[in-house]
Amino acid sequence: MTTTENPTEDMQVPEPDPNAVSITINGRTVSARKGDLIIAAADNANEYIPRFCYHPRMSPVGMCRQCLVEVEGPRGPMMVVSCMTPVADGQIVRTDTPQVKRAHEGILELLLANHPLDCPVCDKGGECPLQDQAFSHGAGESRFVEEKRHYEKPIAISDLVYLDRERCILCDRCTRFADEVAGDPLISFTQRGNNTQVMTFPDEPFASYFSGNTVQICPVGALTAQPYRFKARPWDLEQRESTCTTCSVGCRTVVQSSRDELLRYQGVDSDPVNWGWLCDRGRFNFESTNSEDRLVSPQKKSGDSFDAVSWSDAMETIARTLRLATSGSIAILGGARGTNEDAFMWATLADALNVRMRDAQVGDGLPSSVFSYPQATISSACDAGTVILLAPDLKEELPVLHLRLKDAADKKRIKIIEVSSHESGLTKHAWRSVRCEPGTSHTTIQQLLQDSMVASQLASGPVTIVAGRANLAESEMLMMAAVEAVLSTSPQATVLPVLRRGNVRGALSLGLSPQDSNDAVAIMESAANGGVDCLILLGVDPMNDMPDADLARRGIAGARFVVAIDTFLTQSAAHADIVLPAAAYGEKDGTTTNLEGRVTNVVQKVTARGTSRADWMIAAELADLLGHDTGVTTLADVQKLMAQKVPGYGQATTSVSVKRDGVVVTLPTPKVAVSVPSVTPRDSYGFRLDLSRKLYDRAIGTLTSPSLSELAQGASVCIHPLDLDRVGAQVGATVKVSNAHSSVVLPVLASESVPRGLAVVPFNQPGADIRELVRHGDAVVDVRIEAI
Repeated sequence: MTTTENPTEDMQVPEPDPNAVSITINGRTVSARKGDLIIAAADNANEYIPRFCYHPRMSPVGMCRQCLVEVEGPRGPMMVVSCMTPVADGQIVRTDTPQVKRAHEGILELLLANHPLDCPVCDKGGECPLQDQAFSHGAGESRFVEEKRHYEKPIAISDLVYLDRERCILCDRCTRFADEVAGDPLISFTQRGNNTQVMTFPDEPFASYFSGNTVQICPVGALTAQPYRFKARPWDLEQRESTCTTCSVGCRTVVQSSRDELLRYQGVDSDPVNWGWLCDRGRFNFESTNSEDRLVSPQKKSGDSFDAVSWSDAMETIARTLRLATSGSIAILGGARGTNEDAFMWATLADALNVRMRDAQVGDGLPSSVFSYPQATISSACDAGTVILLAPDLKEELPVLHLRLKDAADKKRIKIIEVSSHESGLTKHAWRSVRCEPGTSHTTIQQLLQDSMVASQLASGPVTIVAGRANLAESEMLMMAAVEAVLSTSPQATVLPVLRRGNVRGALSLGLSPQDSNDAVAIMESAANGGVDCLILLGVDPMNDMPDADLARRGIAGARFVVAIDTFLTQSAAHADIVLPAAAYGEKDGTTTNLEGRVTNVVQKVTARGTSRADWMIAAELADLLGHDTGVTTLADVQKLMAQKVPGYGQATTSVSVKRDGVVVTLPTPKVAVSVPSVTPRDSYGFRLDLSRKLYDRAIGTLTSPSLSELAQGASVCIHPLDLDRVGAQVGATVKVSNAHSSVVLPVLASESVPRGLAVVPFNQPGADIRELVRHGDAVVDVRIEAI
């Protein structure tokens, strides 16, 4: 007898989700989760409910009442605000009944009672939710004939944002964002009743690093961005989704252009990364791509100036120099400005020429061995339980990562343990914040880990170490030693490297990492000593960006032949023998890798300026001139070759997800033993230098963006107020800051957030250059401060 097995007998029936609820929206049964709001459940079910104040990334407030819906209750249908009402099992929701429609019409009529009908001259016209809903849900006419309310307009509430109070519908989006998300409550409601309006405080501009987000989320034209005002209409714009490379967070963005000119970047909600937010530097630096100062043709040094030459002449000159140079005398510095494909092709050329001197950093980051630790992602860090900050002020260097960690801390998903030399943007959100003098972070963290409460917290769940270069006047090995100290206590901890440059992880992972300890410092030392016949600068400006300014000058001057491939004639490029124009962001396709190893795409939206070329094209042509056939003629060829040679990048460059949330690629990285340099104790008269970055500085992309170029705070030295007496100076006075290497004159500031004995100086700011006091061989930098 033959028996037939039932294949379903061995199958396990999945247990029902205890958090799932079933609701009915407009006669259709849909699934939602407990705690969801009706408006969110409707969005997930593709049932649109009109709204103005609701935003999925902020707390609901029910200000506008436009999202009213009808819900069946014990006493029959009742009107509820869908952005404030959670779902319930068996709930029946209707969004299109006559009562709901009348409510929508009435609310819109009231909103338009004082709203100016100036759509033809409003920047929001064509993409305005109020305009759209007036057509789709409005009555079509108003019963109000009275004179509308008038205010002075527009008011510049910051250097970047203008306010038109007549258009404001009091939705509370901008004020909620400033308070809840950015943590900069610099804009709020004033007055009462009919006179209620949004305004900043007197003498306190809306000086937030995230102010541009309020413009994007404003449902009307009340807030407009100065760089975009009156530039184009939405229907004039063409757009493609891309990834911001201003820093290494890798925020998803929409690149918009009109008439072959970049006009606007808008944030895209990528759940693993930026949640739709952008910092103002990343949002408005599109102006640098449009700058008239861009390089448009190859340049060849002629005396103290440059002459324009053809690409063939420039490339042949470079190829001839490389043929005559030995492999040990060629150095490649940079690569983080470009795409993964750019870095890969230059690494391929370096391999073909047996170039060992290469580095994508300029002595301002951490060793690439930081990628050898178990790696975290942004999302895993925000759910880690415990986050140990051994990093710079993320609000200044990686602003959107700051927002993500702040949100996680505010909502009690993580506890932050911060070890830093002075207060940062996350200090007030930290569970434990400990000050340590530069040079002592590794010993401070060892002592902190012995605290019973800290040990208990670390043992309670996952631990993530956010590791970065907090102080450019301190050896990077001291920070690596601090990371090792945490891992020795919590070996299961993961590390989120927070290197600042846009594609620095991609460049290092794809072959532009130092070979045989030939990092940027070693390269510049060799060049200064006459050991470099050809120095190639890939979009990097060591004379501005290297912490040791003296070494950068000597290295550039000592190299026999310098090639600069860049978008502008930077300070370093001005000393080059050949300068090649490179395609900028928005002018080439490719992929980029963010700080967590997430690979996403970048896109070309406008034509490259002049005869600029993508960096990978330059590398491929040079390889061909030198007799090394790479078989590459298109970007697809580069990506195919990269997929063959680099594990993980095959999926990354072909996956559809690379065009949205990306693919995380983790490559094996050799671990290097950490050698802790000795630190000499600071004398009681001196100050220990903390050299840290600010969001706005003298970076070329900032300097060439008119809206951002004046936002840098300028060079200064900040000390504790009680240290002013021993310096003998008042706040605002000029002082001499000196050590055995050099001296500079700076204005002095005072803040109680700076511990005594510490001197905090921002890096790469307009004014006197503090880097004259920094030498790469010093584990820490001590200075004296004297009144003039």
